[in-house]
Amino acid sequence: MFIANNLALDFINTEYGVGPRHCDCFEDDHSVIEWLRLAGLLPDGSNSAPPGLLQLALALRDNAKTVILAAKTGSSADPAVINQVLEAGRPTNELEWDKASNTFRIVKRRQSMNAASLLEPVAQALVHLLSNEDLQLVRECEAHDCTLFFHDLTKSHRRRWCSMAACGNRMKAAAHRARKNAG
Repeated sequence: MFIANNLALDFINTEYGVGPRHCDCFEDDHSVIEWLRLAGLLPDGSNSAPPGLLQLALALRDNAKTVILAAKTGSSADPAVINQVLEAGRPTNELEWDKASNTFRIVKRRQSMNAASLLEPVAQALVHLLSNEDLQLVRECEAHDCTLFFHDLTKSHRRRWCSMAACGNRMKAAAHRARKNAG
């Protein structure tokens, strides 16, 4: 489910719904690996999960949601897990000769294939969102039973729903029925 227009928000949206409709896409290490693959973040040949991936992904997701909600209201929150992933997963930069162009280029390499290194791009996306984007454009779906976030990149900045197909049509139909029954 990549509908948020932002990798960090899509990561947070891996848990959604309320009550009996609550769903968590991260059930085990394999489900986290699958999400990373779908997001285009899984390095080639990395199909097995390192130890602690699920636990770190859940902690990062919870910390990310807390920090974003706090930042939107102008209050403080401790980004400890985000910072932990940034530090432990930080890639190294190496200078490498490119034979095709006969020039040097900088290549980013993961230090190891641990849980933090796999989740580091998500933490980087969170840093970018929190430090470079207008957080007033980060919104929660207006559907009463939806908890999904999105980054409103529409020209008018009037997006109301996570997805017109999912919640928008349903809410518009409900409003139409309510008006029809009231009249």
